[in-house]
Formats: sequence, structure tokens, C-alpha cells
Amino acid sequence: MKNEIIDFVADADPETLPEKRRLRVRTVILSDVHLGTPDCKIEEVNHFLRHVRCEKLILNGDIIDGWQLRRRGHWTKAHTHFVRIVLKMLEKRDTQIVYLRGNHDDILTSFLPLDFENLSIVEDYVHQGRGGRYLVLHGDVFDTVTKNFVWLAHLGDWGYAALLRLNRVYNRWRAWRGKEYWSLSKAIKARVKKAVNHVSKFEEHIADLARERGCAGVMCGHIHTPADKMIGDIHYLNSGDWVESLTAIVEHRDGNYKLVEFSDFIRQFPAEQKMDAPMAGVETGT
Repeated sequence: MKNEIIDFVADADPETLPEKRRLRVRTVILSDVHLGTPDCKIEEVNHFLRHVRCEKLILNGDIIDGWQLRRRGHWTKAHTHFVRIVLKMLEKRDTQIVYLRGNHDDILTSFLPLDFENLSIVEDYVHQGRGGRYLVLHGDVFDTVTKNFVWLAHLGDWGYAALLRLNRVYNRWRAWRGKEYWSLSKAIKARVKKAVNHVSKFEEHIADLARERGCAGVMCGHIHTPADKMIGDIHYLNSGDWVESLTAIVEHRDGNYKLVEFSDFIRQFPAEQKMDAPMAGVETGT
């Protein structure tokens, strides 16, 4: 998917947009925004949220990257604007907000669960849609390294951050040569058998848990691999990330779920100002 830079006014009020410029759905599910990192596609995710109307917003983990912020981090005005958009959805639109803990925002674990009227912060959640009950969780509990070897997960995250810096430099060179973005991370995942098997086992474990809980489907994130498919009798949905995939799940009012890609969304709901040239995308680890 080709990524694009959005040239827009970060402080624009979502309430001033005409209704025809918004996607109206019942529920929006997104994960792995990684606020606080240079690899977060903050302008794109802000644009997406400003152009949707929903009754419920599910933030499914790793919205804020506490690991990166503890080391150094990268927090800009646009990152703060993301928080403001979510709060406006809560206050002005009466949107129900469900925030699930991820492994990068694990600082919340000690305080869970928390409930404040339309705002809930939880470990996992069951979403009741027209198609039945859907288990919602970030998914890191099925990552052996994250769960049992936290120090190794942090080491891997540090190494991955270094890989991202290399990838950004390489793709700037490709852009200078007039070539499209090439993802080193996706190439590794596709070619390394262990990485492919890791994703497959993760999906199977998540589906098994949903089945045990008596749910028709499951929604997760964590592995930065968007998906919408059936695993046996379980509807498996992975919302992807806002680092490279730039994807979210929406539940339409008729109860159907759809995986939305930002490249398609921006064509239907364009930015208020002129789009810039394609950018060299970046990625982050889980």
C-alpha cells in the first residue's frame, strides 16, 4: 500500500467538518498507533479519526508507546492532538471509548479495570454486535517473548528501532531515485519461516480463546498484520497498525465488519488541503 503525507491543519476542529465528509459507522477498532515514536503515522490517524462518526471507539492496545517514551521518545503537537480528538469524541459526540492495555502501554496493568461513565480501560472486552459476541484483546498474552522474557522483548524493540532508522534512510534514497517505498519488515516476515509460523500460531491461539469464551469472533492487534478471515468457525479480525499498515476495523450499522485501509479512505474522504508527494513509509516492532 502506498503511503501519503497529509498537509493539513493539526488543530482543525472535527466538529466543523460537513457531515458528508465523514464515514458514519457503529464501531471503530484501531490498535498499535505507537504515539511517542517517530514511526507513528500521526497525521494519517488523526485524519482518519476526524473523518469518522461512531457510537463506540475501541482502542485496542499500544496506542501510547511507553517503552519508547521511557528511553527518549518522540512526542509532538500532533500526538497531543490525537488525544484531543479522542476526548472530543467522548465529550461532544457521546462516543463510548474502550481502551485496552497493550504491551507497550503496560504501565496501565496495575490500575485495571477502570470505568468512568463512557470511558473504560480494561484488559480484555466482549463486544456485542449484530453478528454475535466478539472477544477483543490486544494479543500480547500469546506472544511468548513478551509474556515470559520481558527483557528480551525490550532488547528486541531496541534492535527493531535501529532497523527502522536504517529503513527510513534507505527509503529516502529510494524516493530520491524515484522508486516506491519498500518494506524491509514485510520482506523479512514473508521470507523468514519462523516469522510466518509465529503469525500463524498467534492467530490460531487467539481463535481458540474466542471459541472457549463462546464468541463468534475475535478482534486483536499486536503483530502489525491486518487480517479479516475465518479460522474454522471463528471470525478473526486484526486491526493492523498505524505505523506501516495504516488500517482499522469498522462495524457498519448493518452489523458487517470491514478492514479499512487508509489509502482507500483518503480517496473517499480527502484531506482539507492538497496532498503532498508519496512518502517513504516506516514501521515499528511489536
